[in-house]
Amino acid sequence: MYFLGIDLGSSSIKLAVLDANTGKSVASSTVPDQEMRIDAPQSGWAEQHPEKWWEYTCNGIKKLGDQGIDLKQIKAIGISYQMHGLVLTDKDLNVLRPSIIWCDSRAASIGEKYYQEKGASFFQDRVLQSPGNFTASKLKWVQENEPQLFDQIAHMMLPGDFLAAKFSGVAQTSKSGLSEAALWDYKKNALAEEVLEALDLPRAVIPEIFPNFSHQATIAPKIAEALGLSKNVEITYRAGDQPNNALALNVNKPGEIATTAGTSAVIYSVTDQDAFDAENRINTFLHVNNTEAQKRNGVLLCINGSGILYQWLRKMLSTGKDELLSYDFLNAQAAKVGPGSDGLHFYPFGNGVERIFNNKKSFSGLQNLDFNRHAAAHMVRAACEGIVYAMNYGFEVMQQIGAGGTSVKATKANLFLSPVFREIFVNTTQTSLELYETNGAEGAARGAAYGYGFYKSLDEAAQGLELLSTQEPQSALKEHYTNLYQTWKKNIQILD
Repeated sequence: MYFLGIDLGSSSIKLAVLDANTGKSVASSTVPDQEMRIDAPQSGWAEQHPEKWWEYTCNGIKKLGDQGIDLKQIKAIGISYQMHGLVLTDKDLNVLRPSIIWCDSRAASIGEKYYQEKGASFFQDRVLQSPGNFTASKLKWVQENEPQLFDQIAHMMLPGDFLAAKFSGVAQTSKSGLSEAALWDYKKNALAEEVLEALDLPRAVIPEIFPNFSHQATIAPKIAEALGLSKNVEITYRAGDQPNNALALNVNKPGEIATTAGTSAVIYSVTDQDAFDAENRINTFLHVNNTEAQKRNGVLLCINGSGILYQWLRKMLSTGKDELLSYDFLNAQAAKVGPGSDGLHFYPFGNGVERIFNNKKSFSGLQNLDFNRHAAAHMVRAACEGIVYAMNYGFEVMQQIGAGGTSVKATKANLFLSPVFREIFVNTTQTSLELYETNGAEGAARGAAYGYGFYKSLDEAAQGLELLSTQEPQSALKEHYTNLYQTWKKNIQILD
């Protein structure tokens, strides 16, 4: 019994095949070979073309077949995807414009305008946050700035919805997807029609709505034939990447916390409360296992500049070389420098407006740079510290609204591959860190198996999840990292 998981990120697409009988991944692929490009036609914009996502996904499936996997044994597909993106198509599912992705800042002022006009109490009561820079605001931007294109829209979808539609030929979305679009009414437990009315957006562009786990659609025969899949393959799960990362780590109960540090850095806490931050610095979305009978929300803090800062450093330090330096090389450089980076501070806020500053920009870059003392290793170490300090800034807000904790789970991937980063994380947040051998694609495959009905519970779906290590904060370092963080924090400069 094979299940296929697809994790659509902003830098790559990962795929995994899960043998549900053993709970283990038996094959995986990552596409494309180089990190995917993010286009920025104007400052603060970020776009990718959805048809490239589909092209890469098809290539990834073919790579799985090349590894000897009998693709016809795949029973269902689960899809994880970069959150908050806007994909617009006509009635034939033709893409009308590049996707405005999660870190695009152009619609932040629109979200703030309607938040003020309709009133903070309305939005916090109904959607638990400002529409901010989320998908609904991006759709409004298109309506205001590209009216002729807007008139052609038949379907508004999230990135994962688009991939599912390419498989099935049917436009659909999920309840949690609508919550990440700021289009879910928590009070009515339904599509936030009053938000659509407030923004003067048409209800007709919202596709059919499904639970995250469900028999949503069957793959189109011509797609099945082209990809070598069975004609009976179903889409049985879809979710944004952060709720899915929590699922992959079996973080599904109130009080459990997951974290990741890929392109962006996230801490995600599950709660059974309609928790919100009055200043909109963190956000609440439906968790994947939310039902009418069992409330499960995910409280999320996001730092835009995480792995993308590490990627930037990699490019800058590789200038003049035939090949880019490896991330292992960067991690080794960071280990050469002690805590505090000899006074050098890095503020990782160069990837659009930041939610933890209520969708405002902040100074991004180096502070206290001394040309006679600081080398590349100091920059890398300072970058790791700055990313963790920014995460902790938001974690403090989570703790204030009751969504904090003392134990966190993460996948051993991206920045959590770095021993230095892990040391900084546990000693700054004062949490224990459990590292697991899994990834978003494997999580999506587990979700597909559960949605298909193979597993009877999410705990059963987590069978085979391997704990690699547990790391505790060191009492000898607590005061030192607390002082370093407080110094970094007081020098934050919000620009607008």
